[in-house]
Amino acid sequence: MRIMAIADEESKYLWDYFDRSKVEGVDLIISCGDLHPHYLSFLTTFSSAPVLYVHGNHDEKYEQVPPEGCICIDDKIYVHEGIRILGLGGSMRYRPGNYQYTEREMHRRVSKLWFQLLKHHGFDILVTHAPAYQLNDGRDLPHQGFREFNRLMEKYRPKYFLHGHVHMSYGTVHKRYDKYLDTHVINAYERFVFDYEAKLPSSLKYGIPPDPQ
Repeated sequence: MRIMAIADEESKYLWDYFDRSKVEGVDLIISCGDLHPHYLSFLTTFSSAPVLYVHGNHDEKYEQVPPEGCICIDDKIYVHEGIRILGLGGSMRYRPGNYQYTEREMHRRVSKLWFQLLKHHGFDILVTHAPAYQLNDGRDLPHQGFREFNRLMEKYRPKYFLHGHVHMSYGTVHKRYDKYLDTHVINAYERFVFDYEAKLPSSLKYGIPPDPQ
């Protein structure tokens, strides 16, 4: 299964210079947050792939303008063709507002998922907005990762962890790919395409193609 992970910045390659061939072969699109709702709706229009999403810390507009035709997977395990996908959007709380959580609040969210985790015998892909603690996160509070995500990977050993929030445009400090125990960690900034069954990092060859000149 080929998956396109997206986050944080709308891809000009897709949105401004779009043709259907750019999403041919993509079986599933997963948004890790902070993308305009019209952009997600646009992708559903021009692709036959389902579009799943979690909320980023700047996605309060979704309450008035939800992404049409897309599926919110926040606080649930969504199963697509046998692949179990757990969604936990939001960032570390640094100001008043929605989709921000303290470490304790994130722990409570995960605790409420105990029955889903039991029913589905864990999950295969963890989808979040924020990164995990000290795993490609920032040291400032707004970009600090959650320890709860480390614990989820340690306990359930998912194949993949997809996150956004830390823009690769911030500098080389934020990596596209990492690994934590058995889990392949992908920063979905802008867009990244990978094969679910492929063994990373060899599948990184499917990364971002150059934008048209």
